[in-house]
Amino acid sequence: MRLPDIPSTHDPLLASELTQAIDNKTKPLGSLGALETLARQIGLIQQTTRVALHKPAILVFAADHGVVAEGVSAYPQSVTWQMVENFLSKGAAINVFARQNGCALQIVDAGVNHDFGRRAALMDCKVGRGTANFAQQPAMTWAECAAALAHGMRIVGNLEGNVIGFGEMGIGNTTAAAALMHKLTGVPVADCVGAGTGLSPEGVLHKQAVIEAAVALHGEMSEPLDILATFGGFEIAMIVGAMLKAAERRMVLLIDGFIVSSALLVAARMQPAILDYCVFSHCSDEAGHARMLEHFQARPLLNLGLRLGEGTGCALALPLLHAAVNFLGEMATFQSARVSGQSA
Repeated sequence: MRLPDIPSTHDPLLASELTQAIDNKTKPLGSLGALETLARQIGLIQQTTRVALHKPAILVFAADHGVVAEGVSAYPQSVTWQMVENFLSKGAAINVFARQNGCALQIVDAGVNHDFGRRAALMDCKVGRGTANFAQQPAMTWAECAAALAHGMRIVGNLEGNVIGFGEMGIGNTTAAAALMHKLTGVPVADCVGAGTGLSPEGVLHKQAVIEAAVALHGEMSEPLDILATFGGFEIAMIVGAMLKAAERRMVLLIDGFIVSSALLVAARMQPAILDYCVFSHCSDEAGHARMLEHFQARPLLNLGLRLGEGTGCALALPLLHAAVNFLGEMATFQSARVSGQSA
């Protein structure tokens, strides 16, 4: 399987042209703050000063995790498929926010332990009925991990737009994400784990112990795909493949919260330049996400105390991308304002 090779967006000449275009708008220098940084980043991604967004989409990948057998979640595994049904019925938060902001939404069954049958609104990419319990054995075989990566790349390869957000659903996936974070950043497990769907303090300590024991069981490893296959989930692996393909296509990548960021840890270890294409939508309230953002040296657009997942942060941040693009394309320059004034 060939994985995408991602070039850096570094282009000093274009960066200078974008900065000049931004600074020449009718405003004090730097007065639009993060929107100016965002406009410049989008211009470098799209390789033009005439930036545009079209057909933004959010992909929500759903899968189950065998590690829930260790009692690491406040909810049973069945909630995964029930939430997928909620997505399909258009009743979840991500449905509301995506619809509100004119964003296409696609739900992907990456590996839910449930038979949905043929559903027009559900993309069936099921690799298996949930991963194995990584407290006892690797979560995925190499073949399963490769299949998930390939599905993610194929899905994004068929998209028409140039902006993509990533969401997820999977009971137990904060445990997988915390394990990935620990292995890929070296941050102590205690600083990676959080309450997830609502664990008590005692439950968080139990989750920490489960991860620490699993890390000891599997021993040392450094290759990102080995770490992904050992501790990840089908939805996380599929997001990794989708991210790599999206960056290869020079799309803007909207990064959601803790679980999606754990997928980015894997992708960035493989292709560091992928970070040039990433816009971090928000800082999740899930413990560990702020440390992940520090690792990426990222400045999120929003900090609303969210910890829902589903890609909700992406949908809420999308209007800010439109604002950055629109001010660069539509706002008057000092020169055009003077010309208008003279002609009046």
